[in-house]
Amino acid sequence: MRLIAENLGGERGGDTVFAGIGFALEDGQALVVTGPNGSGKSTLLRVIAGLLPVAEGSVKIEGGGEAFPSIASACHYLGHQNAMKPALSVAENLRFWRDFNGDGQLGVEEALETVGLGGIGHLPFGYLSTGQRRRSAIAKLLVSHRPLWLLDEPTAGLDKASEGRFAGLMTRHCADGGMIVAATHLPLGLDGAKGLVMGELLPQQGTAS
Repeated sequence: MRLIAENLGGERGGDTVFAGIGFALEDGQALVVTGPNGSGKSTLLRVIAGLLPVAEGSVKIEGGGEAFPSIASACHYLGHQNAMKPALSVAENLRFWRDFNGDGQLGVEEALETVGLGGIGHLPFGYLSTGQRRRSAIAKLLVSHRPLWLLDEPTAGLDKASEGRFAGLMTRHCADGGMIVAATHLPLGLDGAKGLVMGELLPQQGTAS
């Protein structure tokens, strides 16, 4: 499977945010996107996910077969918001996302144990601390199998121990043949990841290194 962007451009509010972006990822590879605030990191992820239209160029997935014919079918998107209902329990939220995205990976309780939240699945999501909410959102990545993870500042609100645990999850995902595109201001602990630095105005860096 390959994720390919060619001469990709994105807009926000009718204004061009980035242009000329190109990269190619294969099974087991990760791309870490960095750059100053306003340089288009979040916009890039949303364009890849299909949440914003492509302004120019193209982004596509190849080799996904019948199971993953499109980026939308192949990706988990973890944005700034955790996309969890505060009034529902943590477990109810995860079961919703499992049913929406499909089975195929860890059970709800096992996913919570994996992110260090075992035993709190019965609590309303709105009761959780900022770090617990982020870890619950990370657990969404584990209850359904999607080969492409699109992660926007995934470690925001996490303590050092949780950052290390998440680095292990990302490393394991790539080792199992998954792909990751992550926008971040902080080191993620992804050894061997490609890098893409977004510019302050109109980044036209070409192909990611």
